[in-house]
Amino acid sequence: MPGSIIAAAFDWEICVKVLIAIPIHNEEKYVERVIDKIHAFHSDLLVIDDGSTDRTPQLLSHRSDVKVIRHPVNRGYGKSLIDAFAYAEAHDYDWVITMDCDEQHEPERIPAFIEAIETDKWDIISGSRYLSPRGDDDLPPGDRQSINATITVMLNDLFDFGITDAFCGYKAHRVSAMRRLRLTEPGYAFPLQLWPQVWSAGLRLTEIPVRLIYNDPTRHFGGNLDDAGNRLRHYLDVLKSEMKRLNDHPLETASVEPASVVESCCCGR
Repeated sequence: MPGSIIAAAFDWEICVKVLIAIPIHNEEKYVERVIDKIHAFHSDLLVIDDGSTDRTPQLLSHRSDVKVIRHPVNRGYGKSLIDAFAYAEAHDYDWVITMDCDEQHEPERIPAFIEAIETDKWDIISGSRYLSPRGDDDLPPGDRQSINATITVMLNDLFDFGITDAFCGYKAHRVSAMRRLRLTEPGYAFPLQLWPQVWSAGLRLTEIPVRLIYNDPTRHFGGNLDDAGNRLRHYLDVLKSEMKRLNDHPLETASVEPASVVESCCCGR
């Protein structure tokens, strides 16, 4: 069954459906190559085109091997992820693996995420570019590395996560766990809303290593966020606001029921 993990446990069979979701904006340079590479490891793929104004929509329109959500205007990175989670729930997926479309997330790591899913121990499996440094890692832009380090330390101090990379978008999310969150942040500060809610809901979190890749260090965030000081202040404002909201209205912390005991995979990897 394409895009699924089949597990036999206690003489009954369970299908765990996994969706790869890619938010994109003006990625005509990469989109077709990335899709082709992903299909070598997994067949079930959703692209969220966040108001692209280049040739991305035309390139996607000629493909029948991906599902597409198109925003008529740019609504933001966080909104694209929120829409991916809603799509996964509406179409009965059990897990969503999110990854970027700029060749900074290697499809070759998809099997590692699948293996972590198969343990059925976690609700969030987060890629980390700093967990196991490699000799072929790229050097990240200094402001991004500094902000990531600052926020990562702060999250660990607040929530005792023990994570090493607060901003890596290469993640696997259990859909039944994400259903219990109240995610509304539309922009790049999305992780600053996600992490407090992961903590408040008592979700089970682990990291796996992914390679540190920066193909184009000149890529920008847009507007005021291109200034590192403004970006950090914005992130801290979203974190502070989310902490206040959770203090006033905490999430339910009941444990998430495991989907299955997974022993084998036939997801086309």
